Amino acid sequence: MNNELLTVINYMERERGVSRELIIQAIESALEAAARKSLGITDGLRVDIDRKTLAVKAFQSMIVSDDDTGPNLISLRKAREIKPDAIPGEEVEVALPPAQIGRIGAQNARQMIMQKIRQAERDNAYIEYKDRIGDIVSGTVRQVVRRDLLIDIGKVEALLPARERIPKEEFEVGDTLRAYVIRVQPSVSGSSVILSRACPEFVKALFRIEVSEIADGIVEVMGVARDPGNRAKIAVRSHDDKVDPVGACVGLRGARVRNIVRELNGERVDIIRWHDEIRQYTAQALSPARLASVMVVSEASRMLRVLVDPDQLSLAIGRQGQNVRLTSKLLGWKVDIQRTDIEESFESRVAHAVDALAAIEGIERGEAELLVTNGFLTPEGIMEAEPAYLQEATGLPEAAIRRIWDAVSALSVTDEAVTEEDGEA
Repeated sequence: MNNELLTVINYMERERGVSRELIIQAIESALEAAARKSLGITDGLRVDIDRKTLAVKAFQSMIVSDDDTGPNLISLRKAREIKPDAIPGEEVEVALPPAQIGRIGAQNARQMIMQKIRQAERDNAYIEYKDRIGDIVSGTVRQVVRRDLLIDIGKVEALLPARERIPKEEFEVGDTLRAYVIRVQPSVSGSSVILSRACPEFVKALFRIEVSEIADGIVEVMGVARDPGNRAKIAVRSHDDKVDPVGACVGLRGARVRNIVRELNGERVDIIRWHDEIRQYTAQALSPARLASVMVVSEASRMLRVLVDPDQLSLAIGRQGQNVRLTSKLLGWKVDIQRTDIEESFESRVAHAVDALAAIEGIERGEAELLVTNGFLTPEGIMEAEPAYLQEATGLPEAAIRRIWDAVSALSVTDEAVTEEDGEA
């Protein structure tokens, strides 16, 4: 047993990186479970392995009694041979004879030992990698299960789930790859280190490795939005006026970003200059489209309206809406893109409504603009509102509201008279 134990312990310690003490504790636990089953001892059993000689000893807890006729009982005379001051009712540990230890089912013990060691290996992986979330690791594909990949990352086996792979990216057993550690979890079975190549953080981590200014804190990544396998947008800012953040990320003749694109299997990466003013930031994020204007519709609901010329519309929206969708993710705002000619027709309708109200005798142009701005577009709309509500909505003086009301009322009476005359005719 000693030579077998020594072989197992040396292999696990050298090849799998599990500590010697953890392996011995796992073997002790497995032998205890196997011994209980083989010897029929339900409780009070303890297996101890000498840390130097690897000698295996087993002990059973027994109760001191005046006689030893019952189960788990030891006579006072025998107990005092082990512990001279033993008294009845006391619990003492009795060493089991080597012959009894030898009756432990070898196959059963071996299976339990390997189970315990595998669990110790997973625990060791959790301890080693729980502080490495956010790092990029390199590994070799050990096994492909459907589209999930089991990756050998040294002394630990990690899992790259299918949902965390870049679409259309294929790997075979033996291929090497790099991936981002997104989660480390203790588990009863399976891999506890979970990797990703599809998350936005993978792109951010690649830039941190490739761009020294980011690693040094001179350039900061402010946000990443990504459609894995197709396109990504990354926003950067510089804490040094002398350093261009976009140029630093692109690198000399595009070398830095080219290396990242190669790692992402050809995924396009847009590098955007971050700005604290949302309109300028939006203009940068929607590039290369040229924007006519950016308006904040609502800060509370974080809604933007972007106007573009008709020839820029498809470029701003992107293929299947990809450009505007990634921009919205990057900004954290909803982005509504409209054509300028549509907006101009809307403004034209507003201007016509103002002109129509201003043409009514008794309504000044400034008053007409206030009415239209607050939703009172027609004489009929004004008539449907109470004068008090009109004054509250527009902020016009009471005298002006009375004059406007009289003017619209007079117009209504005139229209009715004209209608009656037409009917008589």
